[in-house]
Amino acid sequence: MTLNNKQNVDGKKKLSQTQSTKIIMKVGLALGIGVISGFIFNWATMPLPWMLGPMFANIIAALIKLPVFGPTRIRPFVSVVIGLMLGSSFTPAFFNQIELWALSMAFLLLYLVVAGIVVVPFYRLVAGFDMPTAYFSGMPGGLMEMMIVGKDMGGDEKSIILAHTSRIVVVVALVAIWFRWVQGVDLSDRSQFGTPFSQIPFYELIVLTFAGVAGFFVGRFLRLPASMLLGPMLISAALHSFSVVHNPPPQELVIIAQIFLGTIIGCRFVGTDPKTIIRAIRLGAGATLLLLGITFSFAFLLYSLFRQSLEQVVLAYSPGGLAEMSLVAMAMNADIAYVASHHLIRITFVMMMAPLVFRFFSVVKGKL
Repeated sequence: MTLNNKQNVDGKKKLSQTQSTKIIMKVGLALGIGVISGFIFNWATMPLPWMLGPMFANIIAALIKLPVFGPTRIRPFVSVVIGLMLGSSFTPAFFNQIELWALSMAFLLLYLVVAGIVVVPFYRLVAGFDMPTAYFSGMPGGLMEMMIVGKDMGGDEKSIILAHTSRIVVVVALVAIWFRWVQGVDLSDRSQFGTPFSQIPFYELIVLTFAGVAGFFVGRFLRLPASMLLGPMLISAALHSFSVVHNPPPQELVIIAQIFLGTIIGCRFVGTDPKTIIRAIRLGAGATLLLLGITFSFAFLLYSLFRQSLEQVVLAYSPGGLAEMSLVAMAMNADIAYVASHHLIRITFVMMMAPLVFRFFSVVKGKL
């Protein structure tokens, strides 16, 4: 190696080390902002505090050009934790009660179809989104699930994120205001959700770890949509359904996963025009009002036909977060299992069926 070549190699190494150091510092700043904003959102009892706090704070940081960078390489592991958490909602009690709730669950599936038929064209025609982006922005599934699957299907990640973020915030805010003014109910401390690390038996921690690893590889092997999330979720659901384990992933780990995911999402907006973000949120609010209109219509229908509790159906059908709607149900002394199971069905059904339906219509369109 000549002297010039050696100098070039050394120079590239130093440049690479300098760039790596800068990226690490940017990631550290973004995560620091995420942790602080998560604590603030949690203290203020905001919806999904440990994800939306870091998300909003890092969006603001990106817009004012602070040196932030998302820890994107961690996202697969974050998806595993979220999948294990979702799967833990499948308990033996769920299957014992499902016959009693079959009617409202059947109507819930119809509700999801109607919601998709109404909201997807809204994003396609009013917002002017391309079909993949409009489709996954309009699906009333979970923010994380639709963001991951929508990106895999060719949708614009930023638009999908903003659509579902505004949906969650508007739904939780309006439902909370409804029950506060009409029912005298208010959101309270959410710390009761989740199980601390110290309270989970050691053997269950080992089983959950193996479930996460196995789900990671099984999901990829089966080529499932959002495989790193759905694979662990299915295995976790099986383990909890057959009472092999009884606890979700540790609360601390779930919080950390949400902080990482919120930070990653927020940092996607580096260089984004503020007008684009404002427009997306305005469109998301419009779509959310359409969804709530459908929600209340179905709630009144079930109440009129079958005398099911209007309040519980509203909580079960509202396209907000599972934890937030369950919290309101707890404050109302409503059936938490009823509300939580319907949200789990909603998230699972949309997550599993939305990609299949999208692929089907894409194939049909390609043959025409």
